[in-house]
Amino acid sequence: MNPQSVSPRAILTAAREAGTKPDLAALVAAIPYARYLGIQVDRKGTEITTILPFAQHLIGNPVLPALHGGVVGGFLETTAMLQAIFEVAGAEMPRPVDINIDYLRSGRPVDTYARAVITKEGRRVINIHAHAWQEEHDRPIATLRGHLLIPES
Repeated sequence: MNPQSVSPRAILTAAREAGTKPDLAALVAAIPYARYLGIQVDRKGTEITTILPFAQHLIGNPVLPALHGGVVGGFLETTAMLQAIFEVAGAEMPRPVDINIDYLRSGRPVDTYARAVITKEGRRVINIHAHAWQEEHDRPIATLRGHLLIPES
């Protein structure tokens, strides 16, 4: 089955009914913007790292060149959503309540990586932090702080 023809909701529902974690690569392939960005997921046990491979269409400032801020923001938000889905699996996609992104330095035209951590999980809302980096993990190019609404199952 072509993952592009499957909805994210169908992937989440199937995983929930099977009692397993959702296939994050299939989920990314089912989300049009994530597919456009080329986001990949590297899962090692319970640790999820998302990868944004460099592509020319991701450049926002060709003079520097630098990644477009919307691309970096969308990448971080997708990373946060995937982490929430992995840890708090439900049949629905989490919805952003509020998201704040701090752009710390220009994203160079190289691969970018991101990880997210849930800092507090309530019954309906989770607090999540994510950071994106390029060559050095301890030199993030952007960070995200936000709250996601977990729909009732």
